[in-house]
Amino acid sequence: MEITTALGIAIGLACIVATILLPGANISDYVDPASVFIVLGGVIASTIVAYPMKTLKNLIKVMSKAFKARKIDLPNDIDMIINVANVARRESILAIEESVRELNDPFFLKGALLVVDGIDPELVREVMEMELSYIKDRHSGSQAVILQMSSFSPAYGMIGTLIGLINMLGNLTDMDSLGPNMAIALVTTFYGVILANLVFTPIAKKLKMMGDDEILRDELLLEGILAIQAGENPTLIRERLNAFLPHSQLEKLKGEGK
Repeated sequence: MEITTALGIAIGLACIVATILLPGANISDYVDPASVFIVLGGVIASTIVAYPMKTLKNLIKVMSKAFKARKIDLPNDIDMIINVANVARRESILAIEESVRELNDPFFLKGALLVVDGIDPELVREVMEMELSYIKDRHSGSQAVILQMSSFSPAYGMIGTLIGLINMLGNLTDMDSLGPNMAIALVTTFYGVILANLVFTPIAKKLKMMGDDEILRDELLLEGILAIQAGENPTLIRERLNAFLPHSQLEKLKGEGK
């Protein structure tokens, strides 16, 4: 589980609740089912209107990725590539197929099979870069939907507030109810702002960072595949792929003698 997502939302809610309770306010004043209904229902409705079903059907699955940890270990990936390069060097480029299939990595497998089939290196790069482009488009499309939901949330919060104000102004004869009715009207905006800034926008940002990490890994795998196809020395391949690593990881690997 990606604990920072859940932890961040929990801390944000805790800060909001603590701020409400510190002056001695009643938390029940901030609970209004009708406000939740208009904000969540409105966001869902507008999202359905704005995007086709093929985009929306995997939206919950995509958002759930922000709560699931996916460990990307680039040094381990480099070691994997070097092992395959050693097989190709000791035996032949055709011999890597069996070892690559055992790795169970679809992107690496697709590129390696193109190499095994004797496809021209430039064509291999073109095909794999096209695959990367499609992956980027899928990532950015999902992130755009979630960011759009974050803009819908405050808007529906304001709509709920306007509905509450209209109802309040329609009953001005009861002066004692003006204060409570005004508070209820503003709660809807409160929900919309929280939903946008504590849930949708942060999740979209998290997914972008996670997607960027995946793309970086696939770019590393692609460079490794092409280096193997070119018959480069495994030591040289490692040096080239180490350029993908942050300085801190490089220093750690040097300390381990890699």
